[in-house]
Amino acid sequence: MGLPFLKMHGLGNDFVVLEGRRALLELPGDWIRAVGDRRTGVGFDQLIVMEPPSDGRADLFMRIFNPDGSESGACGNATRCIAHLAMQAEGRGSVTIETLAGLLEAVRGETGLITVDMGPARLDWAQIPLAEACDTLHVPMTVGPLSDGVATNMGNPHITFFVSDAEAVDLAALGPITEHHPMLPQRANIGLVSVRARDHIRFRVWERGAGITRACGSGACAAAVASIRRGLTDRCLKVSMDGGDLTLDWRESDGHVLMTGPVSTSFVGEFAGDLALERFS
Repeated sequence: MGLPFLKMHGLGNDFVVLEGRRALLELPGDWIRAVGDRRTGVGFDQLIVMEPPSDGRADLFMRIFNPDGSESGACGNATRCIAHLAMQAEGRGSVTIETLAGLLEAVRGETGLITVDMGPARLDWAQIPLAEACDTLHVPMTVGPLSDGVATNMGNPHITFFVSDAEAVDLAALGPITEHHPMLPQRANIGLVSVRARDHIRFRVWERGAGITRACGSGACAAAVASIRRGLTDRCLKVSMDGGDLTLDWRESDGHVLMTGPVSTSFVGEFAGDLALERFS
């Protein structure tokens, strides 16, 4: 028997999901990178492992790996997918998911869309983190046409740049350079935003360790927060990405960011043959 997995996505932001609550999974970096290869493996933006929670308030722990084998603290679209699985299994309309970034509460709405409370936006330079003290609303870094970015931590670090046309920027060329900028000691997700209305922004993203993705939940949260801090949008808005739309609400009462969107299951499978985990252990 091979190792079973689910392939899921949120707006095209795709995940390989593993069950690790009954038996601990030791995943070598070489295996993660092999599975992440879209030609010879399965391919994913993130690999997700469901594990037992360490916090008694949580239903499960969600571990997140990037295609390069590095670990991430947050992934909004994956959180919706895992919340969907947990709610479906338990026959409930809400769950609490533990991550490296903290506890995330999720609920299913009447239309089937899932809302995740992504927690408070962290805005201090040391919380991002940045390499030096500065105003996170105007980060002093320039890469080609990208400058005057806004730094936000939504469980992982993000830099959001405002441009007149997000489609016109060569994100494939600028993303990897900006991700490794000296101001970003832990690297960061790089977002491009074009404001279309007070309640609507266009967003593209380069994710650290993954590259360009069709959607990024935590990045959409950071983009919304950055737009609101700059006074460009209202506190509730639509974020349009390559894969579709999310609704974001930066709650004024407690500073928490609420993200609402769909989830989808693509297929089920198992790892065997050249991708058998035993071959990499």
